Amino acid sequence: MIRIPLEEARRIAVRAQLLDDPRPDDLLATVTHLTLLQLDPTAAIAPSADLVAWSRLGARHRPEHLAQALAGRELFELDAFLRPTSQLAIILGSLQGWPTSAATRSWLEANDSFRRDLLSRLREQGASLSRDLPDTAVVPWRSTGWTHERNVTQLLECLVLTGEVAIAGRVGRQRVFDLAERVYPSGLALPPKEDAVRRRDELRLRASGIARVGGPLVPGEPYQVGEAGVAAEVVDVPGSWRVDPDQLDRPFTGRTALLSPFDRLIHDRRRAEALFGFEYVLEMYKPASDRRWGYYALPILHGDRLVGKLDATADRRAGRLVVHAVHQDVPFSPAVADDVDAEIAALAGWLGLEVAR
Repeated sequence: MIRIPLEEARRIAVRAQLLDDPRPDDLLATVTHLTLLQLDPTAAIAPSADLVAWSRLGARHRPEHLAQALAGRELFELDAFLRPTSQLAIILGSLQGWPTSAATRSWLEANDSFRRDLLSRLREQGASLSRDLPDTAVVPWRSTGWTHERNVTQLLECLVLTGEVAIAGRVGRQRVFDLAERVYPSGLALPPKEDAVRRRDELRLRASGIARVGGPLVPGEPYQVGEAGVAAEVVDVPGSWRVDPDQLDRPFTGRTALLSPFDRLIHDRRRAEALFGFEYVLEMYKPASDRRWGYYALPILHGDRLVGKLDATADRRAGRLVVHAVHQDVPFSPAVADDVDAEIAALAGWLGLEVAR
C-alpha cells in the first residue's frame, strides 16, 4: 500500500478530471476520458452536461457540439448519462444479467407480454416517444414517487438497461426510443461480464484519479472501482483508497474553474469532504428560506482547493448573468478574488450574457 500526502491526493483528483492546466481541446476525447456527462433538466445557468464540458474546454465548447456528437452516434445516452460510443460494449457487457433487484425482475417476468407488445410496436413504427407506445401492462409499476404506474416509461428504461432498446435521440426534453439494433453499431460484441466490469472500474478510476473503498451504492454511476489501480492511504485522512498509478508523480498546474452541481469532482460528497474539506448539498429541492448557498450554486475550484460557491442565475430575457452571491468557504486573497471574477466573466461571455451584481 502506498501513502499519499493530502495535497497530492487533491491534485490527482483535479488532474484526473481534466480541471488543471492546460485545458483539453477536444469534446469527444474529453467525454471519453471522463466516461460520462450527467444529464439533468435543471438549467438555472446552463444544462449540467454543457457546464461540465465548458469547465474543461472553455469557450470553444458550444451546446450544439453535444447534439452533433449524439446525432453522429459518437455519444449515446443511457441511464441519464451521455457516454462515448467507444465504451458501449463495456457498459452493456457490465450490465449483463440486469436486473439484480428481485422486485424489478419479478415485474419484468410478470409483464413479458407487455415487453413483447412494446418491442413489436417499435419494430413496426420505428423511433417513438413513450407516449406513442401502448400500455398493456399486466402488473402496473408500483412506486411511492413520480414513477408510480408510469408503466411504458419504466419498461423502456428497463429495456435500455437490458440492451434491447436504445435512446435514439430527443425531441426537446423527451427521449425517443427505438430498437437497439437500429441505434447501436451493428455486430457489437460484448465482452464477458467479469471483463467488462473490470474494464469499467479501470475507466472510472482513470476519470476520478482516486476513489474511496466501500461506501453505499448510489443510483446511476457508482463511486466504487473494485480492484482497479493500487491500494493507498491518504495521510491524515481515514479510510482506504484506490489510486490510478498513472496519476502518481506527475506535475500539476492549477487553474480556477466553476463547476456544475453534478460535476464528478464533487459528486461523491464524502470524498469531497475528506480530500477537500468541502461541504456541498444540492439546495434546489429546499425551500428558499432554508438555502445557504443558492438554488443552483456552482462549486468554485481554485488550484487544488474547493474554495466556495457561486450563486447565480442566467436571466436570458434580460441578457444578464445575475450574481446573487459568491460564498467564500475560506477568505479569498485579492488574487483568488480576481481569478474567480475572471471566471465569472468568462462564464457570462460563453452564455452571451452580461454580468450583473
